[in-house]
Amino acid sequence: MLAYVHALNAIDEAVRAAIPSLERLADVLGLVRSRRISRSGHIGPYTCTVHGAGCRFVSDDGTEVDVDFAADESEVFDLWRLRRYGLSLPEPLDVTDQDLRSAVRSLHPLLDEVRPGWFSVNN
Repeated sequence: MLAYVHALNAIDEAVRAAIPSLERLADVLGLVRSRRISRSGHIGPYTCTVHGAGCRFVSDDGTEVDVDFAADESEVFDLWRLRRYGLSLPEPLDVTDQDLRSAVRSLHPLLDEVRPGWFSVNN
C-alpha cells in the first residue's frame, strides 16, 4: 500500500511539473471538462485517461495508478484500484481483499477510510 501512495505522490509531482497551473491533481478533471486538454494522452511521463470522477495513470513500465477524486477534490481509492496497481507492477502482486484491508488499516493514520471501502491519504 505504501508503494501505491508513493506512486500517487510521484504522479502528483510529475503532473504539476508538466502543467504548472495545477494546484491539485484533481484539477486535471477541470482541464478535461473545459476542453483545455484531451480526455486521454500523455502528461509528463505518464499516459493519462480521465474517467468519470478520476484518472488512470500508466507509467512507461506499465504500472497503473487509478485514482478518483472526492467532492473536496481529495484523492480517494478503493481495494479494486489497489489490486489493479499490484497486478500492474513489473513483478505482479496478487493480494486478497482481506490482506488488502488489513494492510490499509495498518497504515492508519496515514490512510483514512473516508467511506466504506474507500481510502484517502492524510497530508
